[in-house]
Amino acid sequence: MSDAAGEARKIERWRFSIAPMMEWTDRHCRAFHRRLTRHALLYTEMVTTGAVLHGDRARLIGFDPAEHPVALQLGGSDPHALAQCARIAADFGYREINLNVGCPSDRVQDGRFGACLMAEPALVGDCVAAMKAAAALPVTVKCRIGIDEQDPEIALETIAVAVERAGVDALIVHARKAWLQGLSPRENRDIPPLDYPLVYRLKAAHPRLPVIINGGILTVEGARVHLAHVDGVMMGRGAYQEPWRLLAVDPLLFDAATPHASIKDAIAALYPYIEREISRGVRLHSIVRHLHGAFHAVPGARAYRRHLATQAVKPGASVAVLAEALAMVLDRPADLAQTAAA
Repeated sequence: MSDAAGEARKIERWRFSIAPMMEWTDRHCRAFHRRLTRHALLYTEMVTTGAVLHGDRARLIGFDPAEHPVALQLGGSDPHALAQCARIAADFGYREINLNVGCPSDRVQDGRFGACLMAEPALVGDCVAAMKAAAALPVTVKCRIGIDEQDPEIALETIAVAVERAGVDALIVHARKAWLQGLSPRENRDIPPLDYPLVYRLKAAHPRLPVIINGGILTVEGARVHLAHVDGVMMGRGAYQEPWRLLAVDPLLFDAATPHASIKDAIAALYPYIEREISRGVRLHSIVRHLHGAFHAVPGARAYRRHLATQAVKPGASVAVLAEALAMVLDRPADLAQTAAA
């Protein structure tokens, strides 16, 4: 394989990914998303270095090999601790380690990680270098375009230079500022304006650095537009709140067949997983809460959601509750038609 072909294949892994989202992208969510797309790169919720080093690792970062490709997102700022976590992630079988330099929550700031690290690019570079030295895994960074009064043009370029020098494998950019003073984490997801052209300019200035864009991308068609300018697209809330859109990822972005012709088929394919998890003591609600957005503008969708909301929380609820809810939704020849029309 030529160097150019090898580089293209390497970058292909980031062509489309689903963002790490706290309390959303747990292992049950990832199991569902994998039934919708075989090729998207999935991420865990952010896990702190302290939790990985001192907590219940099997519970916190355990995953099913069927989720692959899947990456672990870490929160931390101590290069030594991050290096230890990188080795642990490699032993667990993750395909990538991602450092969170974008979360704006107060708790994260108090721990000196997340978006506040935009003010310490040299430290971020040290963290990347430490993880690269500790494990033979790709190491990526997810950041904002700046924080508070920073000039985004300067802040983003500075962090990019620091991590590129440290050997980072890719930079994922949420194309908004994070206002650590004055906005809540929820407001930081919507109020700061998006600046996609800035991310495009970053890629043009760093042609050898894989750049993935994130923020406000709600459709797979929209993702395809960005791919004319950057190496990859990361979709967050759009993927979670309207997961049926993910059925279009493989055919539209990877020139591959979709795993299932309809969202109903994809959910039915999840039954064995659900039964196994229930047998291990997991409650049905913990899994199906990720399926509430599965249907959009489909007759019966409201009844489906209501049935799950009221019945899946009951002790002893089984996969039969989900089957009953699905039966309330009108069958369609192919939910991909829904995707294309949206």
